Amino acid sequence: QVQLVESGGGVVQSGGSLRLSCTASRKIITFNSMGWYRQAPGKQRELVSTFTPVGKTAKIDYADSVKGRFTISRDIDKNTLYLQMNTLTPEDTAVYYCNAKYHPLDYWGQGAQVTVTG
Repeated sequence: QVQLVESGGGVVQSGGSLRLSCTASRKIITFNSMGWYRQAPGKQRELVSTFTPVGKTAKIDYADSVKGRFTISRDIDKNTLYLQMNTLTPEDTAVYYCNAKYHPLDYWGQGAQVTVTG
């Protein structure tokens, strides 16, 4: 069983920044892809960003609402996926979930609350 543990959530003022981390219990290079999703109160879970290794490079995708503000990255040695979030707005308030895909399995973290005030 794979464990994904998120950290780095919190409360920040509008315009501020946070960095989320997701540490996996297995080597992240074994996953087909990893990503971040979020779920705001009363809304469906939505994709934020994905990181899909392709050979020696990677295919990175972002939701239109976060393009230019959020950056996904990973540290293979630390088995950790990151999401750097800048210029946060109250619309970014949500529980953020880390996801890892190892076909046909789908793993999820417990979620990290991000609250943007102002």
